[in-house]
Amino acid sequence: MAQKKLPMRQIQEVLRLKHKNELSIREIARSCQLPVSTVGDYLKRAEVAGLGWPLAESLREEELLERLFGQPSAEPPSPTQPLPDWSYIHQELRRQNVTLHLLWKEHRQNHAEGYSYSRFCELYQGWTETVDPPLRFPHLPGEKMFVDWAGQTVPIYHSDGTISAASLFVAVLGFSNKTYAEAFPNQQLPSWIAAHCHAFSFYGGVSKVTVPDNTKTAVTKPCRYEPLLHHTYQEMAAHYGTVVIPARPKKARDKAKAETGVQIAQRHILAALRDRRFFSVSELNAAIVPLLAEVNGKAFQKLEGSRDSWFAREQPLLLPLPAEPFELATWSKAKVNIDYHVCVDNHLYSVPHTLIHQQLDVRLTDKTVELFLGGKRVAAHMRSYQPGRPTTLDEHRPKSHQKYLQWSPGRMIQWANSIGPECAKVVEKILQDRPHPEMGFRSCLGIIRLGRAVETARLEAACRRALHYGTCTYASIKSILDKQLDAAPLEPELPLPSPSHPNLRGGPYYH
Repeated sequence: MAQKKLPMRQIQEVLRLKHKNELSIREIARSCQLPVSTVGDYLKRAEVAGLGWPLAESLREEELLERLFGQPSAEPPSPTQPLPDWSYIHQELRRQNVTLHLLWKEHRQNHAEGYSYSRFCELYQGWTETVDPPLRFPHLPGEKMFVDWAGQTVPIYHSDGTISAASLFVAVLGFSNKTYAEAFPNQQLPSWIAAHCHAFSFYGGVSKVTVPDNTKTAVTKPCRYEPLLHHTYQEMAAHYGTVVIPARPKKARDKAKAETGVQIAQRHILAALRDRRFFSVSELNAAIVPLLAEVNGKAFQKLEGSRDSWFAREQPLLLPLPAEPFELATWSKAKVNIDYHVCVDNHLYSVPHTLIHQQLDVRLTDKTVELFLGGKRVAAHMRSYQPGRPTTLDEHRPKSHQKYLQWSPGRMIQWANSIGPECAKVVEKILQDRPHPEMGFRSCLGIIRLGRAVETARLEAACRRALHYGTCTYASIKSILDKQLDAAPLEPELPLPSPSHPNLRGGPYYH
């Protein structure tokens, strides 16, 4: 096997110690920690090649080795093992269900003496690092918080025999790597928002930027350039004063801190709890707390201090918490019905009647219901949990509806009494004769409005005549006025004649 050649830095040091410091071969070998034979060999080759000290600044390492050894330092690949087209393989891996193992098999079909699978993967990994090297971000104190869900879940055993999977939320501060972890029953929007609120409370402040993944609870429309955030998530961020900048789709490096934090949480928290059984999420969180404190208090391997000690420098630079925690609100859409009400969670809420058939945005919290049109709030109600019942504000009704609902039997009689006592008696009788007073409202309104077309005295006379003959209806009183019967004298009721027909038996027959 050919001896591994020295790097250019060591060759320069050997030449410098020989020609500038005039040291012996043994002294040079001790200084550079190299074998004496190696130092002697390189000095002889340098003498033959005419190399001294200092070397030319334009001389590259490949040229130096070629002058010393008389051949290129990097040998071309063996013709029996040609290098694959890495750019083609890199492009093919982006296609659905294409794996590196499949591409290796296809390469071996064309090159039977090609690389083994392990060497193939190693060479591809080295090629990708030269094409797309990672960028090391300098994280400023209090600037960014990275959040993500752990891929591993924890089984929760319920009393009814069912088993559910609890998800672990992980947040990591960019500067100090201070980690927060909490388990939730699911990864839905309420859990996602609550996890952020609890993380901000845990840190005692808010980062200027929050970096999530492209989960549906954070980003409704992923895009490399202009992602569309979830309305509730954006509202939560505005409440705390942070800015949400999602990671680019399929770019895990954008949230490397979160990926590392998830890995640490799974290895140091979930792995430590692998043999325990939990019967509630709260019990699981109680077991997570001491393990999380241990992770944050553990000293770094390559840095001085721990997450806690670095966080002590970062915490004062976090944004202050708001006076009140964020109240979760869900957004939806609802169309205004013809009765100027919208149905939200099986309850009806009124909106201005001019918005009939409009599509509104609904903001629903535990206590309030807000309705928006074009970003402007048009109605607000206290939330009601009574299904099928309406909640209506009078100002949302049309004027005619407001006036109609103001009527009651007492007010109807009072208004009729302002016309005259006879009119009031007719209205009172109509309301008494109906199964429900509201059934006579229209008749009473019609009679009262007749007073606008005729004099009060005539309406009073018509009502007196209707009372006399027992025809207290709107149609009867209108007919009396149309035929001017209100001016005719009332005819007395004649007594019925006694029966005198021989076929009539009479009352005594039945005694």
